Amino acid sequence: MTTIGIIGAGHIGSQIARKAVQRGYDVVISNSRGPETLTGLVAELGPRTRAATPAEAAAAGDFAVVTVPLRSIGDLPVQPLEGKIVIDTNNYHWERDGRFPELDSGQATTSGLLQKHLPTSKVAKGFNHIMAKEIGTDGAPAGTANRRALATASDYPEAAELVTRFYDEVGFDTVNIGPLSESWRVERDRPAYVVRQNAAELTENLARAPRTI
Repeated sequence: MTTIGIIGAGHIGSQIARKAVQRGYDVVISNSRGPETLTGLVAELGPRTRAATPAEAAAAGDFAVVTVPLRSIGDLPVQPLEGKIVIDTNNYHWERDGRFPELDSGQATTSGLLQKHLPTSKVAKGFNHIMAKEIGTDGAPAGTANRRALATASDYPEAAELVTRFYDEVGFDTVNIGPLSESWRVERDRPAYVVRQNAAELTENLARAPRTI
């Protein structure tokens, strides 16, 4: 069975873990405070889940989900994620993370910064433009009319394909933006950010996104 290593056990990480367990995945979940702080969540999610350190979660996962504040990506383990697909949920909250001039100027993207930190991994954008609680409530079976769509982007086709499969399993259609250099289209404060939209609507919102805010 496929194991997902989740680095970051906040609202988004916890919701992704819940959906993954429901779909039959094994989950190794971590946070910055230590496995002992995740006892309640692990008990809730059941025997398919265990808590670990970020490095252990990275090593255990067949692929990984990184859902930590942007300011903390420099602390992520590199070697345990070598060769693996890493789904990045990040958004730029300068009020929390401090200013990143390369993001303010439109010269970089949040997922591009993670890819730079993880040069031997295959980063894909995912789950960044949906409210955490809606990950667990808005999914629907494939073929459902007006099914909600989420975006992905990656420099690696196989990474975008994995996100597409995972989205479908947990109840969402996918719109592939293209490479990470285009992932700004779904970042914070753009038209596609945290609104419910089907694939056609998402495609339209991506197209009209401004490069800088």
